[in-house]
Amino acid sequence: MAERMLKFTVTPRATPEKRDATARAGDFHEIYREFIDAKASEQASRCSQCGVPFCQTHCPLHNNIPDWLRMTAEGRLEEAYQLSQATNAMPEVCGRICPQDRLCEGNCVIEQSGHGTVTIGSVEKYLTDKAWEMGWVKPLAAGEARGQSVGIVGAGPAGLAAAERLRELGYDVTVYDRHDRPGGLLVYGIPGFKLEKDIVERRTRRLAEGGVTFALNFEVGRDASLAELRAKHDSVLVATGVYAARDMAIPGAGSTGVVAALDYLIASNRKGLSDAVPEFDSGALDAQGKAVVVVGGGDTAMDCVRTAIRQGATSVTCLYRRDRANMPGSDREVSHAVEEGVVFEWLAAPKAVTGDALRAAGVVAARMRLGAPDSSGRQAPEEVPGGDFDLSADLVIKALGFDPEDLPTAFAAPELAVTRWGTVKADLRNLQTSIPGVFAAGDIVRGASLVVWAIRDGRDAAEAIHRYLEAHARADLIAAE
Repeated sequence: MAERMLKFTVTPRATPEKRDATARAGDFHEIYREFIDAKASEQASRCSQCGVPFCQTHCPLHNNIPDWLRMTAEGRLEEAYQLSQATNAMPEVCGRICPQDRLCEGNCVIEQSGHGTVTIGSVEKYLTDKAWEMGWVKPLAAGEARGQSVGIVGAGPAGLAAAERLRELGYDVTVYDRHDRPGGLLVYGIPGFKLEKDIVERRTRRLAEGGVTFALNFEVGRDASLAELRAKHDSVLVATGVYAARDMAIPGAGSTGVVAALDYLIASNRKGLSDAVPEFDSGALDAQGKAVVVVGGGDTAMDCVRTAIRQGATSVTCLYRRDRANMPGSDREVSHAVEEGVVFEWLAAPKAVTGDALRAAGVVAARMRLGAPDSSGRQAPEEVPGGDFDLSADLVIKALGFDPEDLPTAFAAPELAVTRWGTVKADLRNLQTSIPGVFAAGDIVRGASLVVWAIRDGRDAAEAIHRYLEAHARADLIAAE
């Protein structure tokens, strides 16, 4: 092992080649090229094989990163893949879209020592893409049939991860989703330049071929109540995510030309999938030829600004009320956006949208400064008197985060308890809600978060449902005797 590993002192950190910014800004293909085999092995060999692997402890899935890096360095690629997928239902997705700079890579020991982190995400992506290419990704093997069924509401990462595990355990699984394709935000919310849609489709196809049933264009509350699903299945998992956009409480926020980030991204992704999208075709959700202002500093805001560049906007400006060091999104995504021509106005917040009810014409913004820490411990932004400035804007995109929808009302289930934030209240020990046999996982429980956390929650929920159903099966057997 010593001969193959700990090369960080002699081998510099390297990511896969990134396509030229000018070229990539003209399409929605992924921006990084593939690692060649030798480069993946070389980069994996930089791992220091720490006694306490902080990369693993800071991964929500606790992936066994040091061991599969060592296997990659040694050329044991199939073994490396098998180990990486043992804890992760979608390693190639996480390799592409996880904010590794805030998780595994950001906590890598050699990064802290100044040698540059191991490129964990790139190696993870390489391994799983290689596995699909070589046929190492096996069909989903369903466990021995138990004669019990689980209904999952939501075909996003939490729902898909739970479906896979429950099917492996032998349950009949039906996944209900309001969209016409499974994948949730992986398909409709995340742009193709970060995650091309065939990557998601091959995962959902594997689930379908393994016996998972997808009931699409199905909306709970319209097509069935939660109570009806509960009567149909032995257990139900709510994994809807959070979709309600936060608004801007400023004059002009209701003007035509002010749109929610998710509406904008869904329209773009649907267009890329060759769907009919009237709101895009009319120009309402298309940035072509427009001055675009995006309000927000998270990963969704970065998705919006980079999408607008690709749609041919004349200018794209991002307004964020704090500075770059305090933004919630990935610094790596900001760097990509800057390379592609996005202008950032740090320490700036919108005060009004100008124009009229029929058409936005611009944004009046205030200069901000960071004051005393707020309740979260972050410095609270405060307005600088006399610091107003104007921006031209034909399209203003609100990327201020997401809140839960009112599920008790939507699901006709007033007994479904929620928190004061509107998220579903679930027992932290077993993810069961206030309704017996109904569980919840992912963003609808923890609030808007990361895909990797949704996968973790989905897997945990599947195990909790399994324990619940096994206990009830035993109780029924005893009662029958």
